[in-house]
Amino acid sequence: MTDLLPVVAAALWGAVAGALLLPRAAYRLSVPAQEPWRDQCPGGHPVRGWIGPARCGQCDEASYGPNALLLAAATALVCAALAAATGTRPELAVWLLLSPVGVLLAAVDFRVRRLPDPVTLPLAAAALGLLGLAALLPEHAGDWFTALYGALALGAGYFVLFLINPAGMGFGDVKLALGTGAALGWYGWPTVMLGTFAGFLLGALYGGALVALGRAGRKTAIPFGPFLIAGAFVGVLIGAYTA
Repeated sequence: MTDLLPVVAAALWGAVAGALLLPRAAYRLSVPAQEPWRDQCPGGHPVRGWIGPARCGQCDEASYGPNALLLAAATALVCAALAAATGTRPELAVWLLLSPVGVLLAAVDFRVRRLPDPVTLPLAAAALGLLGLAALLPEHAGDWFTALYGALALGAGYFVLFLINPAGMGFGDVKLALGTGAALGWYGWPTVMLGTFAGFLLGALYGGALVALGRAGRKTAIPFGPFLIAGAFVGVLIGAYTA
């Protein structure tokens, strides 16, 4: 029963964060590139702040934006899985703080194919800063310097891909790779390679499924951020479990 408490607590945290903290930010950030962030609800009433539910007391249809239940379920599942793999090691707190941000970015990128700079760049800084604090605590199972090198290596690798094929790899993916590289690097270079491979594999499977269903062509661009995040989740999950 004791071993289940961190998992249950993590799931509850994920559900609360997904339902109450993410919907408004996801709605405001889900605009095409070059457009300003939303500052009004669909009914034209002002939307203030970034954190909180997407609800408007002045509209006939109070709720708007992405489905809060889906955000809550996704965040709860991610947090619970990471808690089960990590146990009570200090880095678990880092994963639980970063996971809602990853879900937010995946939701926005799926909706409008955009990874907002105000989220991706702070994510990278937060990942390195929080992991630096975790490295000072006993019983941690990672290495901060490898996290730093992982961030630089993955960011550089994605930057090269962006230069080679900017139509297929957005610069937002490059910035996101800094944060995911830090998380993967915490558990070592095998985890970096595993998470990177998983991201490309998941993206390829998704693109292949769209082509098979006739919903996309072979040259149709797909949002890669969600698969970059999913690959990092797979890598960190396995890295934490085997650490």
